[in-house]
Amino acid sequence: MGIVFNEKSKVFLLNTPNTTYGVAIADDQYLLHLYYGKRLEEEDIRYLLREDEPPFLPSSNLREKNSFLDCAPMEYPETGMGDYRESAFCVRNVEGYRASELIYEGYEIQKGKPALEGLPATWGDEKSCTTLKLFCIDKVLGLHVVLMYTTFEKLDVITRTVLVENKGKQSVYLEKVLSACLDMDDRGFEVMGLFGSWARERHIQRMPVGYGRQNIASFKGESSHQEHPFFALITPETTQEVGEVYAMNFVYSGNFIAQVEKNQFDSIRMTMGIHPEGFTWKLEPGECFTAPEVVLVYSDEGLGRMTRTLHDLYRNHLIRSPYLHKKRPILINNWEATYFDFDEKKLLDIAEEASSLGIEMLVMDDGWFGHRSSDDSSLGDWFVNEKKIKGGLHKLVEDVKKMGMKFGIWVEPEMISPDSELYQKHPDWAIQIPGRETTQSRAQYVLDLSRDEVVDGVYEMIAKVLKSADISYVKWDMNRQLTTIGSSALPADRQGELYHRYVLGVYKMQERLLQDFPDLLLENCSGGGARFDAGMLYYSPQIWCSDDTDAVERLAIQEGTALVYPVSAMGAHVSVCPNHTVGRITPFETRGHVAMLGTFGYELDITKLSKEDKEQVRKQIAEYHRYNDLIREGDYYRLASYRENGYYDSWMIVSKNKTKALLFFVQVKARANAKSRVVRVRGLNPSMRYRVYGREYLGSTLLYAGIRIPAEFGDFKSKLIEIEEV
Repeated sequence: MGIVFNEKSKVFLLNTPNTTYGVAIADDQYLLHLYYGKRLEEEDIRYLLREDEPPFLPSSNLREKNSFLDCAPMEYPETGMGDYRESAFCVRNVEGYRASELIYEGYEIQKGKPALEGLPATWGDEKSCTTLKLFCIDKVLGLHVVLMYTTFEKLDVITRTVLVENKGKQSVYLEKVLSACLDMDDRGFEVMGLFGSWARERHIQRMPVGYGRQNIASFKGESSHQEHPFFALITPETTQEVGEVYAMNFVYSGNFIAQVEKNQFDSIRMTMGIHPEGFTWKLEPGECFTAPEVVLVYSDEGLGRMTRTLHDLYRNHLIRSPYLHKKRPILINNWEATYFDFDEKKLLDIAEEASSLGIEMLVMDDGWFGHRSSDDSSLGDWFVNEKKIKGGLHKLVEDVKKMGMKFGIWVEPEMISPDSELYQKHPDWAIQIPGRETTQSRAQYVLDLSRDEVVDGVYEMIAKVLKSADISYVKWDMNRQLTTIGSSALPADRQGELYHRYVLGVYKMQERLLQDFPDLLLENCSGGGARFDAGMLYYSPQIWCSDDTDAVERLAIQEGTALVYPVSAMGAHVSVCPNHTVGRITPFETRGHVAMLGTFGYELDITKLSKEDKEQVRKQIAEYHRYNDLIREGDYYRLASYRENGYYDSWMIVSKNKTKALLFFVQVKARANAKSRVVRVRGLNPSMRYRVYGREYLGSTLLYAGIRIPAEFGDFKSKLIEIEEV
């Protein structure tokens, strides 16, 4: 396992329990990709380079070096020397020339995994990880580039990042520093990604890979509602259980590009990193630049194996919260109950009723600060509106605590309203371009978090609020994209750094928050799910999945989210009907079952519920306490997709030791004259015996023959089926 270098063949092999990744040194100077796939026992696989056939002849054949550069499987391709495919690295010198040639200089293999300064990244100790550093130099520019790879001892994961240091005598301008590239032969691949919009994030889509370039990208300043920093190449037969999958996921929360290119030789190039649109980074002599991390996963057992690998990686090597392996408090958020129309009495009424039903935390959402009574004012004025919260925040929190509940609060630290006191005092703190109208969205501007004084000033206001009362939870929101990109604190030749410096500022604030308040439960949010990404999971164990809380709409949203991220990270609540986003009416039980695949909570005015619905709340809370350990820690299996079949949705959670499982089934559309549905389960031990519906079955019977689920009368009906070893 780990990483080995064959001196004779000049081949690096990066091994995980079931996969191998190969890199070769060509002509003692170029790093070429050899192989990525199922675990190999053979060490000498250099024959895969095609070094004996044109146009793949070595670069030492100077007459045809251009041909070599344009077809060789480059491990980290550059711009300007003859590779016309998508590059991973582009640098401009002070004279304006765009070209680089990174020559291999040496390597280092070390146990463990170095941290990435200022960036979120997976982590591991010397027992769980091995890291390979490949050192390259552009001798003309004096650039030293390190390609860094980490393998995990127990997971089929390889992470990649790139470190760039200017050891030359002149400044250079980095115009593209992608984090990973993967070159391989096409096998009729399809590309799979996650797409959507506000309130319908992360819907799965797959499409054939044709000639040319297809990309998934965001240059909105966030990972975005519309496209997501994950993509996978899959063979055409791929399902949950079969087929090959090559997946990349970006541990970053800003602009990104994920691209696949098929060229004239039917070769595929897969790249991922910071989007070069609007990006330029001035690198002075002696300075370093670190690219964010990309996670690579290969599966030869379909999408399900990829999913469970990513879930285990993020639960064990990314999320750091003390809440990771604990039940989260069942919360009730007042947003859809009151919107901006609340005072301390209304909040206490909600808390009193919620407490009597077993809910454990009250979260006060937007509208508690400045003079905010709508979404067009007061962002940046982070002090309590005591006209609305009479007696102040401390008294409110203490009154809630007397009911046996914890207290949480909503903030949006990255934004500023034009009418705020903060903006009147510091108008230059907003991102803006001199002489141009600053584009508003939701009547707000974005703070320039590339500036330390802005980060410090806003953070200290938020921290003062958190120190004023016993606050256990923070929902951190970010409700608009970045526009009119300009900073009054950056010189002209550094304006292209603003997008990335902004994201670094967000990370700096959240890291400081967690250091100062180590017991805080942080939930990230961005207009719902616009920043549900691996970068944010490094700081918060859960992220609000979508502003759309309708149970049926959530089926596709949560299916796409759980394809990549642990279900314990998905913020999911039961809301009122008719649903406030789509107007749909669904049974209270179904809303609970769908929200159970997540953090679980309530988003409604509980004082207005019927007696029957309140009984459902008690039942759901009991189910949460009974099943949450299994849901949070178990393996996720997707059984059926309403998105695909138009009829029903189903998934399972199976304990690691395979002794317990939960099967969720949602009949979305009822059918006339329909027979029962037989669902074949997954993840059980075929030789164990299990009890289902009071009857015993051998695991193999449930796996191969399935469970019969009767058709029900009416749409949107759900079942929760417990499976337990006898």
